[in-house]
Amino acid sequence: MKIRRLFSLFFCLVLALSLAAPARAAADDVGDWEVEAKAALLIDPDTEEILYARNIHERLYPASLTKIMTCLLVLEAIDSKVIAMDTVLTASEPAVTSIPPDGSTAGIQVGEELTVEELLYCIMLSSANEGCNILAEAVSGSIEAFVEKMNDKAAALKCEDTRFANTNGLPDPNHYTTAWDLYVITKEARTHPEFMPLVGTIYHEVPATNLSEARKLYTTNYLISSYRTSYYLYQGADGIKTGSTSAAGHCLVASASRSGRSLLSVVLGTERVTLEDGTILTKSFVETGKLFDWGFDGFTRQILLGGDELVGEVPVTLSQEQNTVKVHPSEEVERLLPKEMNPKTDVDRTITLTEESVEAPVTKGQVLGQMTLSSGDTVYAVVDLLADEDVSASRLLSLPANPMIPEL
Repeated sequence: MKIRRLFSLFFCLVLALSLAAPARAAADDVGDWEVEAKAALLIDPDTEEILYARNIHERLYPASLTKIMTCLLVLEAIDSKVIAMDTVLTASEPAVTSIPPDGSTAGIQVGEELTVEELLYCIMLSSANEGCNILAEAVSGSIEAFVEKMNDKAAALKCEDTRFANTNGLPDPNHYTTAWDLYVITKEARTHPEFMPLVGTIYHEVPATNLSEARKLYTTNYLISSYRTSYYLYQGADGIKTGSTSAAGHCLVASASRSGRSLLSVVLGTERVTLEDGTILTKSFVETGKLFDWGFDGFTRQILLGGDELVGEVPVTLSQEQNTVKVHPSEEVERLLPKEMNPKTDVDRTITLTEESVEAPVTKGQVLGQMTLSSGDTVYAVVDLLADEDVSASRLLSLPANPMIPEL
Protein backbone atom coordinates (compact mmCIF):
# COMPACT_ATOMS: atom_id res chain seq x y z
CA MET A 1 0.00 0.00 0.00
CA LYS A 2 1.39 3.40 -0.98
CA ILE A 3 1.88 5.99 1.73
CA ARG A 4 1.05 9.43 0.45
CA ARG A 5 2.03 12.74 1.95
CA LEU A 6 0.92 16.29 1.61
CA PHE A 7 3.85 18.57 1.16
CA SER A 8 3.51 22.24 2.05
CA LEU A 9 5.25 23.50 -1.05
CA PHE A 10 7.68 25.61 0.86
CA PHE A 11 5.18 28.23 1.83
CA CYS A 12 5.91 30.48 -1.12
CA LEU A 13 8.74 32.48 0.25
CA VAL A 14 10.54 32.30 -3.06
CA LEU A 15 9.75 35.72 -2.43
CA ALA A 16 7.59 38.18 -4.04
CA LEU A 17 8.05 40.53 -1.13
CA SER A 18 9.19 43.03 -3.76
CA LEU A 19 7.99 46.32 -2.36
CA ALA A 20 10.02 48.42 -4.74
CA ALA A 21 12.03 51.12 -3.04
CA PRO A 22 15.58 50.80 -4.34
CA ALA A 23 18.38 51.62 -1.94
CA ARG A 24 20.39 54.73 -2.65
CA ALA A 25 23.60 53.04 -1.56
CA ALA A 26 26.28 52.82 -4.23
CA ALA A 27 24.32 55.10 -6.55
CA ASP A 28 25.21 58.32 -8.34
CA ASP A 29 22.12 60.03 -6.93
CA VAL A 30 22.96 61.95 -3.78
CA GLY A 31 19.93 64.11 -3.49
CA ASP A 32 20.06 67.63 -4.90
CA TRP A 33 23.80 67.73 -5.62
CA GLU A 34 26.35 65.86 -7.69
CA VAL A 35 29.91 64.86 -6.84
CA GLU A 36 32.03 67.13 -9.02
CA ALA A 37 34.86 64.71 -9.72
CA LYS A 38 35.93 62.36 -12.49
CA ALA A 39 35.65 59.48 -10.04
CA ALA A 40 34.51 59.16 -6.44
CA LEU A 41 34.06 56.44 -3.84
CA LEU A 42 32.61 56.48 -0.33
CA ILE A 43 32.94 53.27 1.66
CA ASP A 44 32.73 51.94 5.20
CA PRO A 45 36.23 50.46 5.60
CA ASP A 46 35.15 48.20 8.46
CA THR A 47 32.45 46.39 6.49
CA GLU A 48 33.34 47.38 2.90
CA GLU A 49 29.80 48.61 2.32
CA ILE A 50 29.85 51.05 -0.59
CA LEU A 51 27.68 54.11 0.01
CA TYR A 52 28.61 55.98 -3.15
CA ALA A 53 30.42 54.96 -6.32
CA ARG A 54 31.12 56.85 -9.51
CA ASN A 55 33.53 55.68 -12.21
CA ILE A 56 35.46 53.78 -9.56
CA HIS A 57 37.17 51.52 -12.10
CA GLU A 58 38.13 54.26 -14.57
CA ARG A 59 41.89 54.61 -15.04
CA LEU A 60 43.03 58.08 -14.02
CA TYR A 61 46.21 59.87 -12.98
CA PRO A 62 46.64 59.67 -9.18
CA ALA A 63 49.26 62.42 -8.69
CA SER A 64 50.73 62.24 -5.17
CA LEU A 65 48.18 59.68 -4.00
CA THR A 66 50.88 57.39 -5.43
CA LYS A 67 52.81 58.05 -2.23
CA ILE A 68 50.32 55.87 -0.29
CA MET A 69 51.81 52.87 -2.10
CA THR A 70 55.35 54.17 -1.57
CA CYS A 71 54.66 54.56 2.14
CA LEU A 72 53.10 51.08 2.31
CA LEU A 73 56.19 49.43 0.82
CA VAL A 74 58.49 51.33 3.18
CA LEU A 75 56.42 50.19 6.18
CA GLU A 76 56.60 46.61 4.89
CA ALA A 77 60.39 46.94 4.55
CA ILE A 78 60.52 48.12 8.17
CA ASP A 79 58.46 45.11 9.26
CA SER A 80 60.86 42.86 7.33
CA LYS A 81 63.83 44.61 8.99
CA VAL A 82 65.27 45.69 5.65
CA ILE A 83 65.43 49.16 7.16
CA ALA A 84 64.29 50.75 10.43
CA MET A 85 62.59 54.01 11.34
CA ASP A 86 65.89 55.32 12.71
CA THR A 87 68.00 54.18 9.73
CA VAL A 88 69.92 57.20 8.41
CA LEU A 89 69.79 57.57 4.62
CA THR A 90 71.94 59.78 2.42
CA ALA A 91 70.26 61.54 -0.50
CA SER A 92 71.85 60.46 -3.77
CA GLU A 93 72.21 62.65 -6.82
CA PRO A 94 69.78 60.61 -8.98
CA ALA A 95 67.16 60.68 -6.24
CA VAL A 96 67.27 64.47 -5.98
CA THR A 97 68.14 65.73 -9.46
CA SER A 98 65.58 63.57 -11.29
CA ILE A 99 62.77 65.68 -9.78
CA PRO A 100 61.55 68.51 -12.07
CA PRO A 101 61.87 72.00 -10.58
CA ASP A 102 58.11 72.55 -10.45
CA GLY A 103 57.46 69.35 -8.46
CA SER A 104 56.78 69.42 -4.73
CA THR A 105 59.88 68.85 -2.59
CA ALA A 106 61.15 69.24 0.94
CA GLY A 107 64.31 70.93 -0.34
CA ILE A 108 66.48 67.90 0.39
CA GLN A 109 70.00 68.28 -0.97
CA VAL A 110 72.38 65.76 -2.49
CA GLY A 111 74.43 64.27 0.35
CA GLU A 112 71.93 65.26 3.05
CA GLU A 113 71.27 62.72 5.78
CA LEU A 114 67.79 62.02 7.16
CA THR A 115 66.21 59.07 8.96
CA VAL A 116 63.57 56.89 7.36
CA GLU A 117 60.99 58.30 9.78
CA GLU A 118 61.75 61.90 8.85
CA LEU A 119 61.59 61.06 5.17
CA LEU A 120 58.16 59.46 5.68
CA TYR A 121 56.94 62.70 7.23
CA CYS A 122 58.42 64.59 4.29
CA ILE A 123 56.57 62.52 1.69
CA MET A 124 53.22 62.16 3.46
CA LEU A 125 52.87 65.69 4.87
CA SER A 126 54.60 67.96 2.37
CA SER A 127 54.57 65.49 -0.56
CA ALA A 128 58.34 65.51 -1.08
CA ASN A 129 58.98 63.81 -4.42
CA GLU A 130 62.72 63.43 -3.83
CA GLY A 131 61.99 61.82 -0.47
CA CYS A 132 60.17 58.98 -2.29
CA ASN A 133 63.24 58.32 -4.44
CA ILE A 134 65.58 58.28 -1.45
CA LEU A 135 63.39 55.76 0.34
CA ALA A 136 63.02 53.69 -2.84
CA GLU A 137 66.78 53.33 -3.20
CA ALA A 138 67.08 52.26 0.43
CA VAL A 139 64.35 49.60 0.13
CA SER A 140 65.13 48.15 -3.31
CA GLY A 141 68.59 49.37 -4.28
CA SER A 142 67.32 51.54 -7.14
CA ILE A 143 64.31 53.62 -8.10
CA GLU A 144 63.56 51.29 -11.01
CA ALA A 145 63.57 48.19 -8.81
CA PHE A 146 61.27 49.89 -6.31
CA VAL A 147 58.78 50.85 -9.05
CA GLU A 148 58.75 47.21 -10.12
CA LYS A 149 58.02 46.30 -6.50
CA MET A 150 55.14 48.80 -6.51
CA ASN A 151 53.59 47.08 -9.52
CA ASP A 152 54.13 43.65 -8.00
CA LYS A 153 52.35 44.78 -4.84
CA ALA A 154 49.48 46.24 -6.85
CA ALA A 155 49.11 42.90 -8.64
CA ALA A 156 49.20 41.01 -5.34
CA LEU A 157 46.39 43.24 -4.04
CA LYS A 158 44.41 42.52 -7.24
CA CYS A 159 44.57 46.15 -8.37
CA GLU A 160 43.92 45.24 -11.98
CA ASP A 161 43.71 48.81 -13.29
CA THR A 162 46.87 50.18 -11.71
CA ARG A 163 50.32 50.74 -13.14
CA PHE A 164 53.12 52.79 -11.61
CA ALA A 165 55.94 54.42 -13.59
CA ASN A 166 57.55 56.32 -10.71
CA THR A 167 57.62 56.52 -6.91
CA ASN A 168 55.83 59.84 -6.47
CA GLY A 169 53.04 60.39 -8.99
CA LEU A 170 54.67 62.82 -11.38
CA PRO A 171 52.78 62.79 -14.70
CA ASP A 172 53.48 59.84 -16.99
CA PRO A 173 51.18 58.20 -19.57
CA ASN A 174 52.01 54.78 -18.07
CA HIS A 175 51.22 55.84 -14.51
CA TYR A 176 47.55 55.40 -13.57
CA THR A 177 45.14 53.83 -11.11
CA THR A 178 41.46 53.94 -10.11
CA ALA A 179 39.41 55.10 -7.17
CA TRP A 180 38.75 51.47 -6.21
CA ASP A 181 42.39 50.41 -6.45
CA LEU A 182 43.44 53.40 -4.33
CA TYR A 183 40.95 52.27 -1.70
CA VAL A 184 42.44 48.77 -1.76
CA ILE A 185 45.99 50.13 -1.43
CA THR A 186 44.95 52.47 1.38
CA LYS A 187 43.12 49.67 3.16
CA GLU A 188 46.34 47.63 3.13
CA ALA A 189 48.40 50.59 4.37
CA ARG A 190 45.96 51.10 7.25
CA THR A 191 46.82 47.63 8.57
CA HIS A 192 50.20 49.04 9.65
CA PRO A 193 49.91 50.75 13.04
CA GLU A 194 52.31 53.52 12.01
CA PHE A 195 50.27 54.60 8.99
CA MET A 196 47.31 56.52 10.42
CA PRO A 197 49.31 58.47 13.03
CA LEU A 198 51.67 59.46 10.20
CA VAL A 199 49.00 60.61 7.73
CA GLY A 200 46.94 62.21 10.49
CA THR A 201 49.80 64.47 11.62
CA ILE A 202 49.10 68.17 11.15
CA TYR A 203 52.56 69.54 11.92
CA HIS A 204 55.97 67.96 12.27
CA GLU A 205 59.42 69.46 12.69
CA VAL A 206 62.30 67.65 11.06
CA PRO A 207 65.44 68.18 13.16
CA ALA A 208 68.43 69.94 11.65
CA THR A 209 70.58 67.73 9.41
CA ASN A 210 74.16 67.86 8.18
CA LEU A 211 73.07 70.24 5.38
CA SER A 212 69.92 71.96 6.61
CA GLU A 213 68.39 73.72 9.53
CA ALA A 214 65.24 72.25 11.06
CA ARG A 215 62.31 71.95 8.64
CA LYS A 216 58.71 72.72 9.56
CA LEU A 217 56.29 70.43 7.76
CA TYR A 218 52.54 71.11 7.54
CA THR A 219 50.02 68.68 6.13
CA THR A 220 48.42 69.59 2.81
CA ASN A 221 45.18 67.94 3.94
CA TYR A 222 43.00 70.90 4.94
CA LEU A 223 40.22 68.69 6.24
CA ILE A 224 42.38 68.25 9.34
CA SER A 225 44.51 71.41 9.33
CA SER A 226 43.74 75.14 9.56
CA TYR A 227 47.35 76.16 8.86
CA ARG A 228 46.44 77.94 5.61
CA THR A 229 42.65 78.04 5.90
CA SER A 230 39.97 76.77 8.26
CA TYR A 231 37.34 76.73 5.51
CA TYR A 232 37.64 73.00 4.81
CA LEU A 233 38.03 71.68 8.36
CA TYR A 234 35.85 68.63 8.88
CA GLN A 235 34.91 67.37 12.33
CA GLY A 236 36.02 63.77 12.66
CA ALA A 237 38.45 63.79 9.72
CA ASP A 238 41.70 62.03 10.63
CA GLY A 239 43.96 61.91 7.55
CA ILE A 240 45.22 60.55 4.71
CA LYS A 241 46.75 62.11 1.51
CA THR A 242 46.29 64.83 -1.10
CA GLY A 243 47.59 64.97 -4.64
CA SER A 244 47.44 67.36 -7.57
CA THR A 245 48.95 67.91 -10.99
CA SER A 246 47.58 69.66 -14.05
CA ALA A 247 46.94 66.25 -15.63
CA ALA A 248 45.35 64.63 -12.56
CA GLY A 249 43.46 67.58 -11.17
CA HIS A 250 43.00 67.77 -7.42
CA CYS A 251 42.74 64.37 -5.74
CA LEU A 252 42.20 63.23 -2.16
CA VAL A 253 41.95 60.04 -0.15
CA ALA A 254 40.48 60.88 3.25
CA SER A 255 39.03 59.17 6.29
CA ALA A 256 36.74 60.32 9.08
CA SER A 257 34.99 58.89 12.13
CA ARG A 258 31.81 59.90 13.93
CA SER A 259 29.71 58.20 16.61
CA GLY A 260 31.61 54.96 16.34
CA ARG A 261 31.38 54.81 12.54
CA SER A 262 34.23 55.22 10.05
CA LEU A 263 34.14 56.29 6.42
CA LEU A 264 36.82 56.45 3.76
CA SER A 265 36.52 58.46 0.56
CA VAL A 266 38.44 58.75 -2.69
CA VAL A 267 37.92 61.64 -5.11
CA LEU A 268 39.90 61.99 -8.33
CA GLY A 269 40.02 64.70 -10.95
CA THR A 270 38.37 67.64 -9.20
CA GLU A 271 39.02 71.29 -10.04
CA ARG A 272 40.07 74.43 -8.22
CA VAL A 273 37.46 77.08 -8.97
CA THR A 274 37.16 80.81 -8.41
CA LEU A 275 33.79 82.07 -7.18
CA GLU A 276 32.22 85.40 -8.14
CA ASP A 277 33.43 86.97 -4.90
CA GLY A 278 37.00 85.91 -5.67
CA THR A 279 37.05 82.97 -3.25
CA ILE A 280 39.14 80.09 -4.56
CA LEU A 281 37.81 76.64 -3.73
CA THR A 282 39.72 73.37 -4.00
CA LYS A 283 36.92 71.00 -4.86
CA SER A 284 38.66 67.84 -3.62
CA PHE A 285 38.08 69.03 -0.04
CA VAL A 286 34.58 70.37 -0.74
CA GLU A 287 33.37 67.20 -2.44
CA THR A 288 34.90 64.97 0.22
CA GLY A 289 33.13 66.94 2.93
CA LYS A 290 29.84 66.51 1.08
CA LEU A 291 30.42 62.77 0.75
CA PHE A 292 31.15 62.45 4.46
CA ASP A 293 27.99 64.40 5.32
CA TRP A 294 26.04 62.14 2.98
CA GLY A 295 27.44 59.00 4.60
CA PHE A 296 27.15 60.05 8.24
CA ASP A 297 23.81 61.88 8.05
CA GLY A 298 22.01 59.85 5.40
CA PHE A 299 22.65 56.29 6.58
CA THR A 300 22.02 54.29 9.72
CA ARG A 301 22.98 50.75 10.70
CA GLN A 302 19.91 48.49 10.77
CA ILE A 303 19.25 44.77 11.24
CA LEU A 304 17.92 43.27 8.01
CA LEU A 305 17.61 39.71 9.27
CA GLY A 306 17.72 38.13 12.71
CA GLY A 307 19.95 35.11 13.18
CA ASP A 308 17.22 33.17 15.03
CA GLU A 309 14.39 34.28 12.74
CA LEU A 310 12.41 31.35 11.30
CA VAL A 311 12.02 32.28 7.65
CA GLY A 312 10.39 29.26 6.08
CA GLU A 313 9.85 25.50 5.86
CA VAL A 314 11.41 22.90 3.59
CA PRO A 315 9.46 19.74 2.61
CA VAL A 316 10.91 16.56 4.16
CA THR A 317 10.55 13.03 2.75
CA LEU A 318 11.27 9.60 4.29
CA SER A 319 10.13 10.63 7.77
CA GLN A 320 7.01 9.67 9.71
CA GLU A 321 7.57 12.42 12.28
CA GLN A 322 6.92 15.47 10.14
CA ASN A 323 6.51 16.67 6.60
CA THR A 324 8.57 19.86 6.85
CA VAL A 325 11.51 21.35 8.71
CA LYS A 326 11.80 25.01 9.61
CA VAL A 327 14.89 26.97 8.55
CA HIS A 328 16.68 30.00 9.99
CA PRO A 329 19.58 32.17 8.74
CA SER A 330 23.15 31.16 9.55
CA GLU A 331 23.85 34.65 10.90
CA GLU A 332 22.34 38.00 11.74
CA VAL A 333 22.63 40.54 8.93
CA GLU A 334 23.21 44.18 9.84
CA ARG A 335 23.91 46.79 7.15
CA LEU A 336 24.07 50.52 6.54
CA LEU A 337 20.82 51.66 4.92
CA PRO A 338 19.51 55.06 3.85
CA LYS A 339 17.62 56.41 6.84
CA GLU A 340 14.29 56.51 5.02
CA MET A 341 14.46 52.78 4.17
CA ASN A 342 12.51 50.26 6.23
CA PRO A 343 14.30 46.88 6.24
CA LYS A 344 11.01 45.05 6.80
CA THR A 345 9.26 46.48 3.74
CA ASP A 346 11.96 47.84 1.44
CA VAL A 347 14.40 44.92 1.38
CA ASP A 348 13.53 41.89 -0.76
CA ARG A 349 14.13 38.37 0.60
CA THR A 350 14.68 35.73 -2.07
CA ILE A 351 15.04 32.10 -1.00
CA THR A 352 16.77 29.48 -3.12
CA LEU A 353 16.58 25.88 -1.91
CA THR A 354 19.41 23.40 -2.41
CA GLU A 355 16.74 20.82 -3.37
CA GLU A 356 12.97 21.08 -3.75
CA SER A 357 12.68 18.72 -0.78
CA VAL A 358 15.14 17.09 1.60
CA GLU A 359 15.32 13.42 2.56
CA ALA A 360 15.40 12.48 6.22
CA PRO A 361 17.45 12.19 8.30
CA VAL A 362 17.97 15.95 8.64
CA THR A 363 20.51 17.28 11.11
CA LYS A 364 19.99 20.50 13.01
CA GLY A 365 22.22 23.14 11.38
CA GLN A 366 22.25 21.39 8.01
CA VAL A 367 22.43 23.83 5.07
CA LEU A 368 19.20 23.58 3.08
CA GLY A 369 19.35 26.72 0.95
CA GLN A 370 20.24 30.40 0.79
CA MET A 371 18.51 33.72 1.23
CA THR A 372 19.45 36.80 -0.78
CA LEU A 373 18.68 40.21 0.73
CA SER A 374 18.50 42.97 -1.86
CA SER A 375 16.88 46.18 -2.96
CA GLY A 376 16.96 47.21 -6.58
CA ASP A 377 20.44 46.45 -7.91
CA THR A 378 22.00 46.44 -4.44
CA VAL A 379 22.63 43.03 -2.86
CA TYR A 380 23.15 43.41 0.88
CA ALA A 381 23.89 39.79 1.77
CA VAL A 382 23.57 36.15 0.76
CA VAL A 383 23.26 33.86 3.80
CA ASP A 384 22.86 30.11 4.25
CA LEU A 385 19.58 28.76 5.58
CA LEU A 386 19.97 26.08 8.27
CA ALA A 387 17.62 23.38 9.53
CA ASP A 388 16.23 24.44 12.89
CA GLU A 389 15.90 20.88 14.26
CA ASP A 390 16.77 17.22 13.74
CA VAL A 391 14.33 15.08 11.73
CA SER A 392 14.82 11.30 11.93
CA ALA A 393 14.19 8.94 9.04
CA SER A 394 11.60 6.16 9.07
CA ARG A 395 13.20 2.72 8.68
CA LEU A 396 10.25 1.48 6.66
CA LEU A 397 10.23 4.47 4.30
CA SER A 398 13.99 4.38 3.93
CA LEU A 399 14.08 0.74 2.74
CA PRO A 400 14.93 0.38 -0.94
CA ALA A 401 12.06 -0.72 -3.15
CA ASN A 402 11.94 -4.56 -3.69
CA PRO A 403 10.79 -5.44 -7.21
CA MET A 404 9.84 -8.96 -5.98
CA ILE A 405 7.15 -7.60 -3.65
CA PRO A 406 4.06 -6.41 -5.49
CA GLU A 407 2.74 -3.02 -4.60
CA LEU A 408 -0.68 -3.10 -2.92
